[in-house]
Amino acid sequence: MSVVKKLISFDSVVAEELESLSKTLDITQKELIERALDFYFDHTDSITAQKISDDVVAGKEKVHNADDVFAELGLE
Repeated sequence: MSVVKKLISFDSVVAEELESLSKTLDITQKELIERALDFYFDHTDSITAQKISDDVVAGKEKVHNADDVFAELGLE
């Protein structure tokens, strides 16, 4: 997996907590942030899936049959 550099700023209290927790867990701050973001993204995936499901039930989103879509695209 490629690595992309990001420059971010934290509130001092958050920065101190990050430093303290990374020392306690004996992992780098980078690894702790990556783990936290992975956890958060997994959590928001479930929230997004629930919203889409609710929108389908409410008629705000339409679900298409996969066979029909493949046929329309010529992917049978």
